[in-house]
Amino acid sequence: MDAQLKRGLLDVCVLTAIKDDESYGYKIIKDLKPYISLSESTLYTILKRLETGSMLTVRTAEHNGRLRKYYRITDTGRERLEDFKREWREVVSIYRFITKEDENDEG
Repeated sequence: MDAQLKRGLLDVCVLTAIKDDESYGYKIIKDLKPYISLSESTLYTILKRLETGSMLTVRTAEHNGRLRKYYRITDTGRERLEDFKREWREVVSIYRFITKEDENDEG
């Protein structure tokens, strides 16, 4: 898969994981596990990129005697999700065009 496309998909997956409620790193990885495999180092790179892009905010709170970072989606992040959904419709249309010949060859 194209690296740029995969990067964009991973960003949107992380935003989707936190769209309803704030979350923290381990929980985000756990929530995404049924769909994609994501290492901690990859996740934290994505979270930093999304924070820099104002798509999420971060707060630190103590949990069991340790500091934990909690991530919350922003309005900019929600706009990115909506943009992605619109863009994805076009990608699906292109995919159908590309695979149309494959479907005709099977019949």
